[in-house]
Amino acid sequence: MPWSNQGGGPWGSGGKGPWGSGPQPSGSGPTPPDLEEILRRGQDKLRSILPGGNLGGKGFALIALGAIALWGFSGFFRVESEELGVVLRFGQQVREVQPGLNYHLPYPIETVLTPKALRVNKIDIGMRVVEDQRRGSTVRDVPEESLMLTGDENIVDVDFSVLWKVKPTGVGEYLFNIQNPEGTVKAVAESAMREVIGRSEIQPILTGARQTIETAVQDLMQKTLDNYGAGVFVQQVQLQKVDPPAQVIDAFRDVQAARADLERAQNEAQTYANRVIPEARGRVAQITQAAEAYLQQTVAEATGQTSRFVKIYDQYKLAPDVTRQRMYLETMERVLGGTDKIIIDSGAQGSGVVPYLPLNELARQPQPPQAGGRQ
Repeated sequence: MPWSNQGGGPWGSGGKGPWGSGPQPSGSGPTPPDLEEILRRGQDKLRSILPGGNLGGKGFALIALGAIALWGFSGFFRVESEELGVVLRFGQQVREVQPGLNYHLPYPIETVLTPKALRVNKIDIGMRVVEDQRRGSTVRDVPEESLMLTGDENIVDVDFSVLWKVKPTGVGEYLFNIQNPEGTVKAVAESAMREVIGRSEIQPILTGARQTIETAVQDLMQKTLDNYGAGVFVQQVQLQKVDPPAQVIDAFRDVQAARADLERAQNEAQTYANRVIPEARGRVAQITQAAEAYLQQTVAEATGQTSRFVKIYDQYKLAPDVTRQRMYLETMERVLGGTDKIIIDSGAQGSGVVPYLPLNELARQPQPPQAGGRQ
């Protein structure tokens, strides 16, 4: 070096350092570093390494090759498991790389961006989760985000969460089309929820329309973000709390209890109707079938009697006296067959009672005496 043969180094003779003062005597305070000595030692080490003791052409060549090798090795980079790499060539996107060890042309030809595109992000709207070492996790309401106006001009307090991530094929859009991805997703989510709530009435919102609202908000958010070219995929919308405002929540609870009582009474009435109506229908069918059977029986009996009368009348026309006598005897048989009879002969002398043998009474079997009874 030009100053290697000078006694005072590059700052001149006298042993002064770069601060304009030479070595300080002991005990006079801290001594500044001796840069001249450091440079001399570095020069001696470099001479001992290089052949011939000086740089020369080969030395510069070795230094250049080492610098080029280091520059080439600087292109290796690693993409973590939750990341995707986007390689830029002079600021323009050329390709995307997957997690793992990858390579790009060294800076400044190519550079790489590694956003956490595979991680599922969560945004809470209408509430904030506050971490406290003493109390643990607590939820704080944000009324300016959660209070919304329904279609029937009521106010409802809605807290919800949005799960989103970067589209696998939209990493470039995510990096270059939107400046604040999280803020954009939050603003779109709040706007979509207000629009869906504004088209609905409060009663379905508080009861059974949660799934419908979540699906509608998710579809509207995805459509809006796609129009922005944000490269964001909305994975799920979760309603955390849907309540009336705190000032009127007691009145709403009374209304909900009355509606529950109404539904219970309607269900009990429907259950009673479901039990009584089939029984009544069964009785109606039974009475109808009995009436039809009686009708058929009566008609059949009348038809039979008519046929019998017609046959008897035909016989009567052939032999009136015989038929009349037969009808008289059959009639008397039916009338007197089951009664006690005493036959009196008006032409006989005396009492006029005609004795006869009661064969029907003789045919009756005597009853056996009961056990333990009298003989």
